[in-house]
This record gives sequence, C-alpha cells and structure tokens, in this order.
Amino acid sequence: MPYNFDNITLRRGSGSVKWDATAEETLPLWVADMDFAAAPAIQEALQRRVEHGIFGYAKVPEAYYDAIVRWFQNRHRWTIERSHIIYTTGVIPAIAAALRAVTLPGQKVLIQSPVYNCFYYCIRNAGCEVCDSPLVIGHDQRYTIDFADLEAKAADERCTAMLLCNPHNPAGRVWTPEELTHIGDICQRHGVQIISDEIHCELIMPAHTFTPFATLPNTEASKAIVMNSPSKNFNIAGLQVANIIVPNDTLRRQIVRAINIHETCDLNPFGIDALIAAYNQCGEWLDELNLYLWQNFITLQRFVEKQLPNCKLTPLEGTYLAWLDVRAFQLPTALIEASLKEVEHVWVNSGTLYGQEGFLRINIATQRSRLEEGLQRMAQGLKRLAAKQ
Repeated sequence: MPYNFDNITLRRGSGSVKWDATAEETLPLWVADMDFAAAPAIQEALQRRVEHGIFGYAKVPEAYYDAIVRWFQNRHRWTIERSHIIYTTGVIPAIAAALRAVTLPGQKVLIQSPVYNCFYYCIRNAGCEVCDSPLVIGHDQRYTIDFADLEAKAADERCTAMLLCNPHNPAGRVWTPEELTHIGDICQRHGVQIISDEIHCELIMPAHTFTPFATLPNTEASKAIVMNSPSKNFNIAGLQVANIIVPNDTLRRQIVRAINIHETCDLNPFGIDALIAAYNQCGEWLDELNLYLWQNFITLQRFVEKQLPNCKLTPLEGTYLAWLDVRAFQLPTALIEASLKEVEHVWVNSGTLYGQEGFLRINIATQRSRLEEGLQRMAQGLKRLAAKQ
C-alpha cells in the first residue's frame, strides 16, 4: 500500500512545539519531530479510543507486551522476555530513572559527543559529572569511536555508567556489532553500566542494519539497560509512551523503584493503543517512510554539493537528523543558527547544543517541497554571512 509522505498537513496553530514556538514565516527544521501524519492504523486505533468516550486510568494489557515482543523478534531477532519490560512515559524519564538507579551523586557518566543534548541534562540532574569520550570525524566525514580514549575514560574509578546512543544522534551512525561488542568489553572490564538509548532504532537507511545492544553475545549485554519507544519512529512522541528492557532482576527492581519515586509509572490510554497499532500493523508504513527519508537525504546531499561546496555532509546511516559541517565559515554556529532564523526564517540547530562547534543539525523528516525550500533559505543565508567575512 503506497503512503503519500508528500502530503502537507498544516501544523501551525495546533500547539506544536516544532511549529508554534517560532514566528509564522519561519520554516522549522530543528526539533526531532516529523511532519508526516501517523500511519492510518494508528489513527484508526486512536479514533476508536476517542469514540469510546471515557479516558480514565489505563491498565496496560497483555496485548501491549505481546506487540513489543513480537515486533522486536520479527524485526530485529531480539527475544525479549515479557517480564523484562518496564513501561514509562518517555525515554528521557527512562534515562533519568536508570541513572538514579545505578549511580550516586558525584560519580561520572560516560558519553560520546556530539550527542543528544538531553544526555547532558539527565547526567547533571542526577548529580553526576559528564565524562566525554568524543567521537572522531574522518576525512569522509564519518564518525568513529576512539576506543583507546573510551577505555581510558571508562577506567576512571568514578566512572560508573555509560549513556550509549544507538543509532547515534546527531552523528548518524548505526553502530556495528563489532563496535558494540568492543564497547561492551571495555565497560565490562571496568565495571561501567551501559544504558543504551535506542529510540531511533527503526529509522535505518539502506545498506545498514540496526543491532540492539542486548542481542550481543557477551556478558555485558545481559546486564544492559535498553531504552526504546515508538515515538520517533512512528511520530507519536506527544502520546508519551516508552519502554525500558532490563534482563537483570536486581537492576530492574532498582529502576522500577526509581520510576515510582518520580511518578512516571502510568501511561495514558492513547499511548498504549498507539504502540499496539504501530508494532502490530505499521511495518510497511515504516519501510516506506525510511525510503522517503533516504530520498530526502539524497536531495540534501546533492544540494550541498551544488550550492554549498564549502560545507560537508556527514553520511546518514540512521535517524532523520542530518549533520552539516560549516567550519569553513569560521563563525560560531550559535550565531549562524540565530541569523538564519532571524533573516531567512529557517530554523536549524547549532552543533554547540550537542557538544560540537562548527556543525548544524538539520531535521529532514518533512515534505520534500518544504525541505527544498528550507535548503534554499539556508544557502541564501550562509552566502550572505560569507559575504560579510
């Protein structure tokens, strides 16, 4: 069944963070939120819930767990035990609960910058210190892991946990089994607890395969804490539903306790029904979405080559978040972001938000016509800024 991802739904005035947090003339290509309507099966499930007319406290049914177990078994060959699933309202609350469960204030948490900005907030809110092992960008603009540095940082006796981002936002990497195994071996040697954020796990570009950390054949995988959610992949983030997969009984009890202490232990009925519909009925929709996103990236790639030869684009393996190297302009990227937003009315994110100066993050999960318009505005603004140099 073909789905029309070119169809434009007007979102301004709907209470959208992406669209209503800025001026009417601004084209938003920033926050990780797609401009595509949810799959028809999800919309139908939510409509049935609306027609029922009563929205009281929700009991999570067995169908919820069945959908998760079936999806990850069929899609990723990952066998999840129903008892290992902890539901919560989002991946950020899940990360916060995991950090509070496995760290103490004053300890260090390992990250790999540039990385999702909320990692920094979660670590600091837990009273911990960020321990950064920066990714290395090659001549081909592809990011890799400096394993010697990662091991040195993990060996610090104050480093007790690692927040892993797979697929990696914003570097666009889908880590290979070999890379993940190496990470796991390092963390096992030094007693570092892995917390794997896998929220973008279904947004995988052609020729790449996502590997859930928990499927690795090593001891550390059995002790991993894994976060996932249909929110990014099916564009239902506002319904606030996510899961933590924890095979280890002791860790799972600690996390459940942290979730209950911070009162993020209840789901709303819409989130439950949307997850069940997404995982049971929307695989074909997701496959078509990924092909559309890949063509959007190709559109971006060709545009950069022709219109922005001074810029370099990081290859996209996963997520819908492109990473553009604008270091040639020798301008602070926060200034570039602000100037593009003010003058050309296009909003992209400065790389400083993710811990790396000289880059811009571009959300390509929008209609191709909107993306092309946004890119034209970006090119105009970057050329304007270059002319002032």
